[in-house]
Amino acid sequence: MKNNINLETSWLEVLRDEFKKEYMKKLKEFLIEEKRQGKIILPKGSLWFNALNSTPLHRVKVVIIGQDPYPTIGHSHGLCFSVLPNVKPLPKSLINIYNELHNDLGINNFHTGYLQPWANQGVLLLNAILTVEAGKSNSHQGRGWEIFTNKIIEIINKKCNNIVFILWGAYAQKKGSSIDTTKHLIIKSPHPSPLSAYRGFFGSKPFSRTNSFLISRGIETIDWRV
Repeated sequence: MKNNINLETSWLEVLRDEFKKEYMKKLKEFLIEEKRQGKIILPKGSLWFNALNSTPLHRVKVVIIGQDPYPTIGHSHGLCFSVLPNVKPLPKSLINIYNELHNDLGINNFHTGYLQPWANQGVLLLNAILTVEAGKSNSHQGRGWEIFTNKIIEIINKKCNNIVFILWGAYAQKKGSSIDTTKHLIIKSPHPSPLSAYRGFFGSKPFSRTNSFLISRGIETIDWRV
């Protein structure tokens, strides 16, 4: 949010004007005031745009949409569903994601919750809200991040082809409701949360379905191992 925005070049080119808009100015003021009051904002500032910096626009193959960062200090690092290396126990939703991955492709990732290798291969792990107050889930909801991340989805939808959008749960599905299904593949299921995973997330095979689609379009597949 500084004037010299720490953003990867391909994203800065298409998002530069967003930082001049009123909603973003208000978001910046809100975050500055939160810090002034001594509140801890997660993740640290250098990681707010980690999803974009890890996965340049021209390298995006898959988009997974989350809601907001983990509110536990030492967990979030700017990629949805991912935690920093050595965080144990793993978040429950991520455990369910790994259970489905194991059932789908036989891959065992339970040793770490660090999904940076996915991001480095073209999986944009995008939270709808990019910051949170420590200890308070959804505390930065409605402050402007959703507008910014809607713009990111709009840009991918328009500028890219053959992208797989993995939309887990009603929140992500609403956020991805304008995606052009003639250009892209949408994989929908209930959220991997323990509250909903048994309603259809398990057995949805998003990982093999993603790679099958990429193969069908002549695109290199994702190695889901971490």
